[in-house]
Amino acid sequence: MLTIHRRDTSRNMARFYAVSLQADLLDGWSVVREWGRIGRPGRVKTDLHDALAPARTAAEGLAAKKRGRGYC
Repeated sequence: MLTIHRRDTSRNMARFYAVSLQADLLDGWSVVREWGRIGRPGRVKTDLHDALAPARTAAEGLAAKKRGRGYC
């Protein structure tokens, strides 16, 4: 699981973004992402993939996109 944060005290911003890969019961893979305000329950979305390679590529792409927006 990868968890990254974005904080900006001048805007009262404290956010997190988490991405993980999980095997499912049908020999596929899921990219599970959760995001929201630090200290609060976040939203969760799951994307299904047939194989590990595309799931890993999708997870890395999501994390790179968030890092480009200031998460670290």
